[in-house]
Amino acid sequence: MLNFAIETARDAGRVLLEKFGRIETVTKKGDINLVTEADLASEALIVERIRSYYPRHSILAEESGEAVVTGGDGENKWIIDPLDGTTNYAHGYPCFCVTLALEHKGEVAIGVTYDPTRDELFAAEKGRGATLNGKPIRVSTTDDIGNALLVTGFPYDIKHRGQFARHLTDFLLSSRGVRRDGSAAIDMAYVACGRFDGFWEEGLNPWDVAAGKLLIEEAGGVVSYYDGSKFSIYAPPIVASNGSIHAAMLEVLS
Repeated sequence: MLNFAIETARDAGRVLLEKFGRIETVTKKGDINLVTEADLASEALIVERIRSYYPRHSILAEESGEAVVTGGDGENKWIIDPLDGTTNYAHGYPCFCVTLALEHKGEVAIGVTYDPTRDELFAAEKGRGATLNGKPIRVSTTDDIGNALLVTGFPYDIKHRGQFARHLTDFLLSSRGVRRDGSAAIDMAYVACGRFDGFWEEGLNPWDVAAGKLLIEEAGGVVSYYDGSKFSIYAPPIVASNGSIHAAMLEVLS
């Protein structure tokens, strides 16, 4: 099923690339959370493909802004985001991706994130490691947060999250730098391959983090809650790292 996920993500990514810079319809599913015609076209391709090849699998998709679970036998569930980084996409900023994961009996077993602008395909299968375009990847070896490059995202309801500004300021002061690219799935893939050393964010959804969690863990990293406890893709917030700086990140977030 990993090859199926890879090919499906690549095909959906081609749809996004074909429409990039030519979007005519943008709607809102919140004050600043957008949906484009590309989201819908990519999602339609992914859903149709899953239903054709795995009709007994359920699908958790962000259909037109609503989280909907359809069909399924209860054991296998595809968790998909047909366009992560929609605001970037709508503004012509080339940082976006397709990300999908397969959850088997409550555990993420397969995760794929595809960035069509760079033709970078991140993939992981539980217990079998993580890859970038077919080559094995590992998290960074940075062991001092003062030398770490971190990444985060700004939650849509940032006005109601009083701790976020404090966390951001503390990380800016304690690390080498903090980036904000606007795609949580890409951010997590970059932690998995060592481009970033750590990531934290509030207010994310299962489809934002499912593939990334598996990628990071299979690449040797750590994913948890802010208190260090076991993370569930269904309940944010999230902190992820190469493992070596995890305790330092938890201290900032405590």
